[in-house]
Amino acid sequence: MKLISKILVFIAVFYLFGCKRAGDSKKQDALKPNVLFILVDDLGLYDLSFTGSTYYETPNVDRIAKEGTVFTQGYAASRVCSPSRASVMTGRFTARHGITDWIGAAHGADWRKHDRHDMLLPADYVHALPKSDISIAEAFKTNGYTTFFSGKWHLGDQGNFPEDHGFDINVGGWDKGSPIGGYFSPWENPKLSNQQKGENLSMRLAKETAKFIEQNKDTTFFAFLSFYAVHGPIQTTKDKWAKYRQKANEKGLTNEGYKMERVLPIRLVQDNPIYAGLVESMDDAVGVVLEALKTYGLDENTIVVFTSDNGGVASGDSFSTSNLPLRGGKGYQWEGGIREPYFIKVPWLSQKTKETDFPVTGTDFYPTLLDLANLDLLPSQHIDGVSLKPILEGKQMSVERPLYWHYPHYGNQGGNPSSIIRLGNWKLIHYWEDGNDELYNLTKDPSESSNVANQNPVVAKELRGKLLAWLEEVGARYPKPDENYNKDLAERRHKYMIEEKWPELEKQRMLFLSEDFKPNEDWWGSMSTND
Repeated sequence: MKLISKILVFIAVFYLFGCKRAGDSKKQDALKPNVLFILVDDLGLYDLSFTGSTYYETPNVDRIAKEGTVFTQGYAASRVCSPSRASVMTGRFTARHGITDWIGAAHGADWRKHDRHDMLLPADYVHALPKSDISIAEAFKTNGYTTFFSGKWHLGDQGNFPEDHGFDINVGGWDKGSPIGGYFSPWENPKLSNQQKGENLSMRLAKETAKFIEQNKDTTFFAFLSFYAVHGPIQTTKDKWAKYRQKANEKGLTNEGYKMERVLPIRLVQDNPIYAGLVESMDDAVGVVLEALKTYGLDENTIVVFTSDNGGVASGDSFSTSNLPLRGGKGYQWEGGIREPYFIKVPWLSQKTKETDFPVTGTDFYPTLLDLANLDLLPSQHIDGVSLKPILEGKQMSVERPLYWHYPHYGNQGGNPSSIIRLGNWKLIHYWEDGNDELYNLTKDPSESSNVANQNPVVAKELRGKLLAWLEEVGARYPKPDENYNKDLAERRHKYMIEEKWPELEKQRMLFLSEDFKPNEDWWGSMSTND
């Protein structure tokens, strides 16, 4: 009888212990993190209230920053969209993966067809995300994650869409880089059906992402929400325009909103009510997705990333915003073209590091997210990225590595063909037109107002040597001299920009702020719904 009792006790203990182990196993599986990656198009560093804007209102994005880690020296991998996005997907700098300009941009002799009269012909570039690369989505999918993409892709045409690079589901991603048809339905996107006339594009993408989260709340997912906003053509609702028109007037309007940069006029003030409304709609959409995580109990087990693909559009395109005190904007080689909001929220590490000035870039997301998810790194793939997990855990990163940018093109926004190296506090820009360099100490001169290359020839020579050697190592492509370059035509275009385009922009700025402004009868189609 005693023996039977002992056996029964042993069975009971074994059963309870086994149940506990099984429960612990399920609990551990449940703690495997989801990932929500939010990428905004053309959003400048100072286009958020969190980063200092007194004009734009972004409470939902601000919340990600406040609850996560802010990388104050965060960079995009390029000054324009496609190259930057490819670097996020591959963990490689632009010169290495070969997509150095936005896909569709003219190169070679075709550049002249765009009424451009420049010294160089832009280099050719890779026109689709290389299938030889293992994308970040493929890496997560291989490890059992359900993968989802919503929004702007712009990394290749048919055969090179998100579903061809590791995403199980693609909503809205195709070869176009701007919202064809505008921000209010009906839009002209074969990957996004029209449902309700006047529906807001940012909100639709957010709702699709929220629906995916609901449907996959019991699985592990990697969701990539890639807004078309805030790319031009900029559009908003009448109500949002009126709100920000009033706000601009209450702040007090400046007499001049622009100055002349080297090639184009550039915006000096944040007072465009159309753009402000577009920014707010993007933020509203972010709020929808964050609320979905909370509703389904996933907010404590989901890593959230927020960033942009290049600087705000201060010059060219829609001349939307100002990036001051940073110089330049989208398309430019200065900080305004490449510095970005760069936030990572890891709920279980939220109090470890609130802010860091360690220089980071778009290539770092790939290894960082794999590392945070406790997945094997792929160092031969994300060769130009480093895992930021130690920083997020409150540790110091002692490595001082060079960051590289390569843009052998002329930006539509006024930038010059150039390549960049940042090492420590030093940033060197090497220009391909004349071979000259600009050198800045970003700690002392974050606005890049004083080129100190002549005062620091040893530093300039060392950085130039590193940069040029690296470009050769990765097989970079370069622009070529235009044998048909006509200096007179170039000067005539520059004169037009000063005498006609600049005054035209000042006039347009005041029109947008006028109480009589009306773009069309139904405000780009937005009056069909309550936004």
